[in-house]
Amino acid sequence: MRIGSGAGFAGDRIEPAVQLAERAELDDLVLECLAERTIALGQQRRLRDPALGHDPRLRARFRPLLPVAVANGVRVVTNMGSANPLAAGEVTRDLLVGSGLRGRIAVVTGDDVLDRLDLRRPALEDGVALADHGEVVSANAYLGADALLPALDTGADVVLTGRVADPSLFLAPMAHRLGWDLDDWPRVAAGTLVGHVLECAGQVTGGYFADPGVKDVPDLADLGFPYAEVESDGSAVVGKLPGTGGVVSTATVREQLLYEVTDPTGYRTPDVVLDFREVRADQVAADRVRIGGAVGRPRPADLKVSVGYRAGHRAECGITYAGPNAARRARLAADVVTTRLRGTGLRIRADVLGALGESGELTGECRLRVAALAPDPEAADLVCHEVESLYTNGPAGGGGVRTDVREVIGIVSTLIPRAEVDTRVTVLEADGAAA
Repeated sequence: MRIGSGAGFAGDRIEPAVQLAERAELDDLVLECLAERTIALGQQRRLRDPALGHDPRLRARFRPLLPVAVANGVRVVTNMGSANPLAAGEVTRDLLVGSGLRGRIAVVTGDDVLDRLDLRRPALEDGVALADHGEVVSANAYLGADALLPALDTGADVVLTGRVADPSLFLAPMAHRLGWDLDDWPRVAAGTLVGHVLECAGQVTGGYFADPGVKDVPDLADLGFPYAEVESDGSAVVGKLPGTGGVVSTATVREQLLYEVTDPTGYRTPDVVLDFREVRADQVAADRVRIGGAVGRPRPADLKVSVGYRAGHRAECGITYAGPNAARRARLAADVVTTRLRGTGLRIRADVLGALGESGELTGECRLRVAALAPDPEAADLVCHEVESLYTNGPAGGGGVRTDVREVIGIVSTLIPRAEVDTRVTVLEADGAAA
């Protein structure tokens, strides 16, 4: 089977996904658009409006993508449901109907475990009880491939989920197409490896890899996204569409293999504990790399939970100084602000940013950036006001003040027994009759 990666994060480009659906002869296209803070922010939006909480770019992505995917028989799997998968399903149905298309949408829910989370549990990061971090606003368990298989069994054209572990979004379609048992650890390990390589989309084709003169990537402005050709035994070749920018090489694949892997002997996912030590990446042709060698151990008994809590408000402000002596004037402005805010109890960070000259000193235009985390918006606004007052109370020549105050959602994680997480599938039908 052939599976493509159409997005690696919420702000990813849209055109490469359409190209894959149109030209890559895919069976499945996965769009991974959810990070830890992304779903917590989605929960905030849902609290303000029950119709929101899904990925805010869902319409923008699906409007050009769905007609091409349906026309080419490409099944779309995505976690753009974020904090409100059912609402995302309804939006998707409306888009299909509005385009005169027929289709079946399967929505996977059950990752939201806020109502059964024990706030006395310690956070994995610091051992402090969850309740002691601040008001908890979200708790989403990382579902595995087993939660998606019932949705794929419905014959859905589009599968929408909330929080699912990134590799699991890819493993589930592979297991479904190729008939794998999720207790077959060699195949589950192989599929998880493929999912891990594909999950960040353009990163494995040269995005976030390019470094001019060191790691050159051709035509980065037209970066193509990757796909994998997966055999029944789990062996796979990663490639990209001819004529698109970027590169697939052993170097790009190896960098992605190391991404977020803190323990290469035991990378824990909801599906398998993965051992990377025997993994190989071999160039078999231009823009084609064969991957394999993953070893799997039985899946963990617990699921990881991403917990969002109210962590205060962040102030981020800046002012620019230009011309002769700009760096010294910017540093003086930083001293003025930090001195005036001394005694507020706020932790202030002030940085002078600019280009380095031959002497190692900042030259030309310099930007003073001041940031602080405050307990409430009023205290955060005080920081911004002090930066703004530099116009006439600071060094000469300051301009271009920008201030921003917004709530911060902190993220910690914990574990929950797998048996305490219940998932379900809701099917929506689009009949193709536009209103």
